[in-house]
Amino acid sequence: MPVVVVEGRRIRVRGTVQGVGFRPWIYRLAHEEGLSGRVLNDPCGVTIEAFGPPEALATFLRRIGAEAPPAARVREVEEERIPAQTIQDFAIVSSEGAGTRRVSIPPDLATCPECLREVGDPRDRRHLYAFTNCTHCGPRYTIAVDVPYDRPATTMARFEMCPDCRREYEDPADRRFHAQPVACPACGPRLTLRDAAGDVLAARADAIVFAAAELAQGRIVAVKGLGGYHLACDATSPEAVRRLRERKKRDEKPFAVMVADLPAARGLAELGPAEERLLGSVERPIVLARRRPGNGLAPEVAPGNPLAGLILAYTPLHHLLLAAVGRPLVMTSGNLSEEPMAAEDGEALDRLAGIADLFLAHDREIENRCDDSVARVIAGRPTVLRRSRGYVPRPVRLRRPVRRPVLACGAHLKNTFCLARGDEAWLGPHVGDLDNLEAICAFEEQVERLQRFLDVRPEVIAHDLHPDYASTLYALQRPEASKVAVQHHHAHVASAMAEHGLDGPVLGLAWDGTGYGSDGTAWGGELLLVDGGSFERLATLRPLRLAGSDEAIRQVWRIALAALDDAYDGAPPLDRLRLFDVVPERDVAVVRQMAAKGLRSPLAHGAGRYFDALGALGLARPRATYEGQVALEWNLAADETRAGSYPFDVVEEDGIRRADLRPLVRAAVEDLVSGVPPSRVSARFHEGMADVAAALVRQAASERGRLPVVLTGGCFQNARLAEAVLRRLEGGFDVRLHGEVPPGDGGIALGQALVADAAAT
Repeated sequence: MPVVVVEGRRIRVRGTVQGVGFRPWIYRLAHEEGLSGRVLNDPCGVTIEAFGPPEALATFLRRIGAEAPPAARVREVEEERIPAQTIQDFAIVSSEGAGTRRVSIPPDLATCPECLREVGDPRDRRHLYAFTNCTHCGPRYTIAVDVPYDRPATTMARFEMCPDCRREYEDPADRRFHAQPVACPACGPRLTLRDAAGDVLAARADAIVFAAAELAQGRIVAVKGLGGYHLACDATSPEAVRRLRERKKRDEKPFAVMVADLPAARGLAELGPAEERLLGSVERPIVLARRRPGNGLAPEVAPGNPLAGLILAYTPLHHLLLAAVGRPLVMTSGNLSEEPMAAEDGEALDRLAGIADLFLAHDREIENRCDDSVARVIAGRPTVLRRSRGYVPRPVRLRRPVRRPVLACGAHLKNTFCLARGDEAWLGPHVGDLDNLEAICAFEEQVERLQRFLDVRPEVIAHDLHPDYASTLYALQRPEASKVAVQHHHAHVASAMAEHGLDGPVLGLAWDGTGYGSDGTAWGGELLLVDGGSFERLATLRPLRLAGSDEAIRQVWRIALAALDDAYDGAPPLDRLRLFDVVPERDVAVVRQMAAKGLRSPLAHGAGRYFDALGALGLARPRATYEGQVALEWNLAADETRAGSYPFDVVEEDGIRRADLRPLVRAAVEDLVSGVPPSRVSARFHEGMADVAAALVRQAASERGRLPVVLTGGCFQNARLAEAVLRRLEGGFDVRLHGEVPPGDGGIALGQALVADAAAT
């Protein structure tokens, strides 16, 4: 009889491997291969000790890397030989809490088809249960109190499992085996519907029926989701949406719309395969897509905007509510404009009582506030514009490990922060604009929480070069001695480099509205040569004067006037442009006087300012009600033709090339005053700006070599611009766009961390 050789292996698996059914899957895999041993969570991921024949161990190792559960992300598998042990079975054992921590819990996962089927099955014990989940779906990061990710370290700890749930949890053959949020109507969280005074009106499944009836009558309902409260109303009712806008103090910024499934989404927007995959992904972001004519949504959902921000239901509660109300729902952040979304029940009643008529809540606490993510398909691939629920806390793998732990505090607008240690970087959830105390407090709270999850105290603090940003002031108040100021556009380029694993040097085209330049002026139309912690400014755009500084960004007619006066040497044809029919002559005179004297009129090189200027002229829009509104509407106004583009010049001053856009402005104005449709003018403008970008890259490449090119900054959230630049450079250049890291200020902290690590001594 042949002798069976038994060997031992200790296998460490790193990545997103907690809370996704990984240990149960390892348990079943070990049984299939005839191995004994144990598996457990550790602070860095999962540790396996396996014993059996060498051939079976080799197959086991191969399958770990090739066949992991869908929600898991295996980043690395390490193995070492250990002495063989005589063990009869394979077991899941208690987690280890010691050692260097890594956040290996996954983001929150959209409801899986199996759980959704149970919720809809009258014979199932979870019929109509709003908190149904399993190892493949449900809350994760938003309920995590600590790591390793086990039930006692979540907000589900207070719910003692009933015998039926306990049997599922302990049965290796069950898909709820070690599903930490497992629950049912007998033992889990419960729904309540309350009025604005906090009095209970209904509970459990009746709460959904009652809330749906009120939504159908035009009421506004605050709905407690995974990462915070949303404000919901009937998306087909102009009156309901107008009421929500008035109460929320949100004039024109588009609202997201939640629908039950892909067929419902197809009825509202024009979706290609990439948009459908993105909508149906486990991350469930809000996806921007062009609206279908006559889609039935109230025009007030997105005034003047041809895009719809659609999101598919991602919890059983959402599915049940949408089925009961029978129509799409506005589902927007539960806050007043620009505040963080409410997450605690008392906080929601205090802050939203003047907005919501009713509160559909539950008793499972939200530990980590996490707003919905936003994405769009650009150049055929998903681009995350706001990275939060569904993506956080998934780390970004770094090609070059940082030498010391780094905290990067991000920008002032669309803020996220970043913690980097070793070869991983974690972007925190979207915080938003740091313009009020509530947002600043939320930012500080999230920073402290992720530091605790990682058990790390940063040794280097990175911040923006702008001295007055709230994130900069926070960084400077930190006790750590090593502080590194990082130029805004340098950080933008470095974030794209980090996402794509580029060491440098690269040519980085960083186009946005405004960022504090190293010369004290406002940059934003930059071509940089970036190599780690250093950069060289190769090219920029001819600047415009922003009379009134930040006031000009809201009153965009001021930027249009600056562009006209610059292009026409102070004598533009204002009387022939519709924009100036609605701008008083006295205001024009005052603004010109401010610019002439340099009174609160900084020079700004931002590409976004040209989008504002031409958008104001072409659309006759004197004001923006939210940041980037006119530039976005100008982009969306463009027709699909590529019939020509506007001219420009490139000059060199002090060793830096400057794209002179005065010829472009004059040509666009001549078209407008001669009756060319604004849609055609917008198309030619976009083609002209793409010509500018490509020309600057080619000129730099002729001197510096054909280096990789990254397109970054908020302007490259503009699909038309990004795709036009790609077309001009394809074939001769290696051009990279952002994907899972936002191109705008929501991704800048990642770049700050890498630059600070390279620069810190």
